[in-house]
Amino acid sequence: MAKTVPPLTETKCIAAKPKDQDYSLFDGNGLILYIRKSGTKVWRYKYKRYTGKIGNMTLGPFPALSLKNAREKRRELEALIANGKDPIDEALCTASKKVNALSFEAVARDWHIEYNNTGRWCPDTSARALKNLEDYVFKYIGNKSFENIKPVHLITVIRNIEEKGFTEIVKKTRQRLISIYAYAISRGVTENNTAYFLKDVFVKTKKPKHHPQLPLERIPELLKKIELDNGHPITKLCVSFALHTFVRASEFRFARWSEFDLIKGIWRIPGQREFIPGQKFSHRGAKMKEDHLIPLSKQAIQILNEIKIYSGSSPNVFPKNSDPQGFISETTVNNTLRRLGYNTQNDICGHGFRGMACSALVQSTLFQKEAVEKQMSHQERDQVRLAYTHQAEYLDERKAMINWWSDYLEANRTEHITPYDFTKQLLGEDVIQFKYAKLVG
Repeated sequence: MAKTVPPLTETKCIAAKPKDQDYSLFDGNGLILYIRKSGTKVWRYKYKRYTGKIGNMTLGPFPALSLKNAREKRRELEALIANGKDPIDEALCTASKKVNALSFEAVARDWHIEYNNTGRWCPDTSARALKNLEDYVFKYIGNKSFENIKPVHLITVIRNIEEKGFTEIVKKTRQRLISIYAYAISRGVTENNTAYFLKDVFVKTKKPKHHPQLPLERIPELLKKIELDNGHPITKLCVSFALHTFVRASEFRFARWSEFDLIKGIWRIPGQREFIPGQKFSHRGAKMKEDHLIPLSKQAIQILNEIKIYSGSSPNVFPKNSDPQGFISETTVNNTLRRLGYNTQNDICGHGFRGMACSALVQSTLFQKEAVEKQMSHQERDQVRLAYTHQAEYLDERKAMINWWSDYLEANRTEHITPYDFTKQLLGEDVIQFKYAKLVG
């Protein structure tokens, strides 16, 4: 005769204390309250499966799942068994249906939220990533069940973007699809990494577009045109400042006076600036998202002191004419160059100042390549080398470098002189030959 099990009470369930080993309290008809030695309590249901083996299902934690509700769940499972269905098989089937019901768009949006929470994106990058998914991915596979996505669907997405000629979007989308599938696997949405093969998919590449820059022999012409420009004074000074410092447009456009120490001659560009409401991209700082030190030549400091006459009352170095809290347009420098008679597609653009400075510094034979790259704020591509050099600032050499460039511009005011000849004037032929001999060993 089967042993009668007295049913549990809510009080007895609450009073059950942990012991040295896990143990069970029985309510009867397969319902068990399992007490772990850690003190947690969970409801389990034990029954005989159609295979003859014992099935053991976890129903939920106590007291979140009360004794009354646990008994209701038991009755539901007993009804399944009475109808010839196995509760474990039914649970697996239901879970599978839930996974299959998840659309690609639902999973991708969850991924976007979690990736954004890592802090690796700034706000505009996050918004752009989501918009790219909406424009180029969701419209093709967004409504498909995540589990039903096949490699051919992902290939179609990539090829559709490629045909539009958006090479960078192709690369970003490929990376994001791979990341979305890694996220889905980590969350138990799927066990199949359908995007794994994308890393080996060939992507058409465009010929790199180089920013136009004037040959160095045309520097005297450029300087004369800037000097004679009759535009707004702060615009003219902005162009000169950009030429002398050769930083990126977003780095000088959103500059604040608080970043400058004119006594020490240092400009510290923060990795990320304070965002000004209503001013798009105003949070942008140094390109590599880390503070970047820019030594200032005496000419650059003089330009900044002149700029202060016009914008010293604003927190921003280059405010809008009509809005002291705003910033000059990203087209300011190029518009000025066009007004001076240059074609910014073929002759020179604002970004071309960087190329001109870099070319002159290399031709001077004075400076280490690493110091030039640091001044240009370029990311080291060799990751092994980066591990050894990422902390090196080369600050003393870069101070000399920035002063050399400003002095070189001054030397070109009336007629052109090559970087090598200018260096020879400064140091003499013998010093240059000695330096060259050391370089070649």
